Amino acid sequence: MTTDILVLLPIIIPMFAGLIMLFIGRRPMAHRVGAALTGLLMLIITLWVIIRVYNSGTMVTFIGDWAAPFGISVVIDMAAALLLLSTTIVTFAIVVYSFQSIGMEREKFYYYPLILFMLTGINGAFSTGDIFNMFVFFEVFLIASYVLITLGGTKIQLQEGFKYIVVNIVASNFFVLGIAYLYSVTGTLNFADIYLKLDNYDGNIIIMTIVAVVFLFVFATKAGVVPFYFWLPGSYYAPPMPVIALFGALLTKVGVYAIARTYSLFFIGNSAFTHQMLLFLAILTIIVGAIGALAYTDMKKVIIYNILIAVGIILTGFSIMDQTATVGAMYYLIHDIIIKAALFLLVGFIIYRTGKVDSERLGGLIGQHPLAGWAFFIAALSLAGVPPLSGFYGKLFIVQSAFENNHYIAAIILLLSSLVVLYSLIKIFINVFWGEDMDFSKLKPVKYDKLLVSSIGLVIVSVAFGLGADLLYPLFEMAAEAFHDPASYASYLTEVE
Repeated sequence: MTTDILVLLPIIIPMFAGLIMLFIGRRPMAHRVGAALTGLLMLIITLWVIIRVYNSGTMVTFIGDWAAPFGISVVIDMAAALLLLSTTIVTFAIVVYSFQSIGMEREKFYYYPLILFMLTGINGAFSTGDIFNMFVFFEVFLIASYVLITLGGTKIQLQEGFKYIVVNIVASNFFVLGIAYLYSVTGTLNFADIYLKLDNYDGNIIIMTIVAVVFLFVFATKAGVVPFYFWLPGSYYAPPMPVIALFGALLTKVGVYAIARTYSLFFIGNSAFTHQMLLFLAILTIIVGAIGALAYTDMKKVIIYNILIAVGIILTGFSIMDQTATVGAMYYLIHDIIIKAALFLLVGFIIYRTGKVDSERLGGLIGQHPLAGWAFFIAALSLAGVPPLSGFYGKLFIVQSAFENNHYIAAIILLLSSLVVLYSLIKIFINVFWGEDMDFSKLKPVKYDKLLVSSIGLVIVSVAFGLGADLLYPLFEMAAEAFHDPASYASYLTEVE
């Protein structure tokens, strides 16, 4: 463990950058430069954080020098560090993509500061060591997301944005309720201290089970887990493509991370019920996502329902919660953040160029854009888990663990989901790039260099991740340890004491 105030940098840098942009006023070009420079600085910082955590262990700082559990702590272990890096990579790519896609009108109304405020909240949620401050950071990125989902004021944005806001307000109220219940039992809000108090808990197990259900409702709603996903397909369909990519790649993953962190630290006393409940919902989410992915030819909807499949796969690993499963869940979590953003941005490029979202109304684009076509093909194979691409390793570990723990139905559904993902995306690839030639004279003569740089760049990062998976294994093994061995996460508190 290392104590270092620099652990706050991933939170305070985007926050102050966003505040500076607000004072600059409505100057889109200055906002572009500021957001891009902030992204580059964040890439350097998050890479440094990973190296520091790998060499020296978990990074911790105590705000105001009030040691935990009495003060607020920021804790970055390897799981948080990997999430910070992948979040930064995706956000930087989306910022560059937005230069040519979001439109000057939205840029004038503080689009880039809102992205940075969202990044502040997401990074804070990944980094906090305190359950109440996780709630605070959730509200930070949700407030930014409320504006982003409605920015532009189209009818569908306002309609779906209202639903999105109402659902999240209800979930946030239950979040506060769950925190109150938890505090009444443990008398603390610090993650590590809660684990230490509950490790030898001999009170009423039913109370903690009720708290577990409340927290699952909250985080499952935010992650889009079935049956709490009803808001997601419409809300994620409404905004412009860069915002969809940001939401689809990151926001659901914060909910997944919150489930993994709380269920590994707080709710292990009745895991026969709580984790089996989580496993059941994860499998149900995969099934519903697969049905949706097969039902549509609308490219955006196909990728949106693939979000559900990925959320279910990751939660399957975290519900089993042994070493193999958690390593697989971490692999697949990082993989899906990157590749899902890449797919959304590639689909966005196709839509910007053609003006159409239905893949069956397109065709023959491989001759016009071969690079985009083959990038989409590689991304599809990666998301389906074809070796040696990045999606293969996480799914392999999770399926292996499912078989080892006698979850045969879950393992089979995970394997079948790969076929569904592959079919749903290859269908788009064939229709759009190899189908009967469309009328190319109707292609919009838009600039698209930055659109392709961002989307293809993310595909390259994903391919590099897959090819380097063996080299990166020690990092993911270290990240998974905090979930299957929660005492390792709480050790920083005992060292302080």
